[in-house]
Amino acid sequence: MAKRIQFARTGGPEVLEFVDFTPADPDAGEVRVRHQAVGLNFIDIYVRTGLYPVPSLPSGLGTEGAGVVDAVGDGVTHLKVGDRVAYAQGPLGAYSELHTLPAEKVVSLPDEVAAETAAASMLKGLTVQYLLRQTYPLKGGETILFHAAAGGVGSIACQWAKALGVRLIGTVSSAEKAALAKRNGAWATIDYTQEDVVERVRELTGGEMVDVVYDSVGKDTWQTSLDCLKKRGLMVSFGNASGPVEGVNVGILNQKGSLFLTRPSLNGYADTRERLEAMSEELFSMLASGNIRIDISHRYPLADAGKAQEALAGRLTTGSTILLP
Repeated sequence: MAKRIQFARTGGPEVLEFVDFTPADPDAGEVRVRHQAVGLNFIDIYVRTGLYPVPSLPSGLGTEGAGVVDAVGDGVTHLKVGDRVAYAQGPLGAYSELHTLPAEKVVSLPDEVAAETAAASMLKGLTVQYLLRQTYPLKGGETILFHAAAGGVGSIACQWAKALGVRLIGTVSSAEKAALAKRNGAWATIDYTQEDVVERVRELTGGEMVDVVYDSVGKDTWQTSLDCLKKRGLMVSFGNASGPVEGVNVGILNQKGSLFLTRPSLNGYADTRERLEAMSEELFSMLASGNIRIDISHRYPLADAGKAQEALAGRLTTGSTILLP
């Protein structure tokens, strides 16, 4: 037996239950991981509330963790029992002591990267990798707008952008978060509770506006994001923290300057083991070199996953939060 978080109905943090369960033995092509740390992400809240439906209930939760291979199924050749590993995709169930998932979703963890660091950065770091290196391949010299720049994804994006020589303008909700984003390498910050984001972007760019906007907030920032783009700029909508963007008239992209729009996801980029490994290697290299440092601001026992999600949803956190089995 082992412990895990599960939910039998969608709703608030109160639906999460800390229960005993029997971990599955790995089938062919699978491995079982004994977690040392588990990642906490906004997508977990989307799943819990029903915004992202699950196949069946009761359901496990979470898609990111790091630890040691506990068992290996037939046909798995790139991993063995005892290997240090991490993952950010696969079936729900990372909020657990043990988790069984396809081996192709699991990558080896180099000695230079701690398990807690990997659990705090795999999903967020791979997200930044595809955003900055693939969705809009930044080469240096560009000016970009990144919403929620003091959050887990934003903190990594600030550092990665600086390493690339990119001017990142980050939106934040307080002076404290602005200071954090600047420490992480943001070129400039905008406190949207005190400043008009569009006007401030216009001032910062001398009226040119930005090449690309990265928006994980969704409904509340949709119009603002479009207004910050230069002609033929790219709007990257990759999250729904304030709710999904709905009822969009695509003609507005023409009206605002022949804009481009994409709604990417990690699964759309890390869709093969080869691509996942290449993306992970770049992330691990950035971590090992010190170009990216992961701020684990909050650690919660696995049993307190509901409290951790509540803090994340309430914007009471900065940096990354992890759960400890």
